[in-house]
Amino acid sequence: MSAATDPRVTDVEAAVYTVPTDRPSADGTLAWDSTTMVLVRVRGGGLEGLGWTYGPPACASVVRDQLADQVRGRPVLDVPAALEAMIRSVRNAGRPGAVGYAVSAVETALWDLKARVLGLPLYRLLGASRTGAPLYGSGGLTSYTDDVMRAQLSHWVHEQGFPRVKIKIGEDWGARERRDLERLSIAREVIGPDAELFADANGAYSDKQAIRLAGALADLDVRWLEEPVSSDDLDGLRRVRGGVPADVAAGEYGIDLTYFQRMCAAGAVDCLQVDITRCGGLLEFLRAATVAAAHGLEVSAHCAPYLHRHAVLPLPNLRHVEWFHDHVRIETLFFEGADPPVDGVLYPDPDRPGLGLDLREADADAYRAG
Repeated sequence: MSAATDPRVTDVEAAVYTVPTDRPSADGTLAWDSTTMVLVRVRGGGLEGLGWTYGPPACASVVRDQLADQVRGRPVLDVPAALEAMIRSVRNAGRPGAVGYAVSAVETALWDLKARVLGLPLYRLLGASRTGAPLYGSGGLTSYTDDVMRAQLSHWVHEQGFPRVKIKIGEDWGARERRDLERLSIAREVIGPDAELFADANGAYSDKQAIRLAGALADLDVRWLEEPVSSDDLDGLRRVRGGVPADVAAGEYGIDLTYFQRMCAAGAVDCLQVDITRCGGLLEFLRAATVAAAHGLEVSAHCAPYLHRHAVLPLPNLRHVEWFHDHVRIETLFFEGADPPVDGVLYPDPDRPGLGLDLREADADAYRAG
């Protein structure tokens, strides 16, 4: 095989972009005023692939200092070998957290590059079981005024045709139950009886507290209860799962297959969440979905919708993808090809290779850090 048909990775770069939120932002257990994207660009065969994660700027240092040398010189087509080399190289650094996020960004960039070299949209390279990714609108932050939340939910459901939306609850670490229920009641009023209503407590409640709220949640027809307790509390998740009619979901912080296997085997969730920007990238995302399938579970892709747009299409056990307001703002600003959804479904462009995205340099550079 010639260099022209078997190109090698020639360059790996990482850049940090910090984008202020459009308004004060908070959920039940955290507040923030900006979101940081670490963007990785890999080159080979005269082309460039993009990948990214949402994490601290330290992710970029991990890419430059620990991962780039593991990837340079490798065949562009051999992404699994590059992933294995990266994972082995960070053994002493520890894979959870920023290190694993950095691995994810490089790995997804390699897949984008591979598909571009082959001249294929990524979903065609992977093979698809569906034509589009069903979405749920995700926002309704605890820091929003009622009017802001109303406008956001109404836009998704009544203007964009989303059949499901999610708001944050667990305000002040679960100390304001009455306010949580009031906001859920407002959300139900806005979206009407037909759209599905989801709630995310971000681990703010205790297991008994979440179960005590089960009746009120059921009255509002809340179908999805995300992280009612900490995702590390598998016993608590299982108890809540058995005590509420809503589907219990968790898994967004998963960093390897062992994590997902433990969560599934514990009977902790009705639907497993997986985040391609955290779990190790595309290959690990698909493997995690297989772990879920082996336990009879569906998966939901957490955040970063335009990075999941192609990755979820091979999955027969996909439930939906999170259309997270914060990330949607950034990805539609930064990337050409981030086309809007149609009736709550995100479709890939069959005529654009790879992830189908190109960086808008001038727009992104306004937020570049360092």
